[in-house]
Amino acid sequence: MYLGRNGAGKTTFFNVCSGIYQPTKGEIILDGKKISGMSSDQIAGQGMARTFQNIQLFRYMSVLDNVKIGFHNRTKAGLWDAIAHTKRYKEDEAFVVEQGIEVLKKVGLLEYKDTLAGNLAYGVQRKVEIARALALNPKILLLDEPAAGMNPLETQSLMEFIKQLNASGYTIVVIEHDMKFVMNSCNRILVLNFGQKICEGTPDEVKNNRQVHEAYFGKGVIAGDVVKGDA
Repeated sequence: MYLGRNGAGKTTFFNVCSGIYQPTKGEIILDGKKISGMSSDQIAGQGMARTFQNIQLFRYMSVLDNVKIGFHNRTKAGLWDAIAHTKRYKEDEAFVVEQGIEVLKKVGLLEYKDTLAGNLAYGVQRKVEIARALALNPKILLLDEPAAGMNPLETQSLMEFIKQLNASGYTIVVIEHDMKFVMNSCNRILVLNFGQKICEGTPDEVKNNRQVHEAYFGKGVIAGDVVKGDA
């Protein structure tokens, strides 16, 4: 989990990790392999998937078709195969349909497979976007403010959804502002402020860290401190 105020550098960090920006110095290492300098699609092929702050679904396509797009790095058919409907294209299409349904089953969204993405509730759209990212079979999944714009019930549902994915074996890194969401869903938290790491630890360690309090609320009294005046 990456935590921090607007402008702290959280999304920039994700953009560097996923190849949208190139680092001016340093390296990004994934599973022991340097990925900085690679393009976004090459990094995705190495096992890093991500979502964005704004939902990027194809609104007039079905949920299954949206998830099928996530398999683009795992298919072999080219433009000519698609035009001519070659054997390779048909094999790839059968593969992505079968695997797409499996992903939807895994995340509990199978009932929506034929529904247009734009007709879904906002919270369900977020889950579909995550399901599409899972189609890459990622080693690590980056979620950029997944709870943004959600009401409390949607946020709670998403939090449980992410915890279930993590329990099933996925490594997940989340950017989020919602402190309740952070404290109740993350095993470890890293706090950024103006591009600098100011704290890293368990939820309890972060919650009681003075630098984190000062970054969020300004310098002053941390709850529980006693201010002593002159005698």
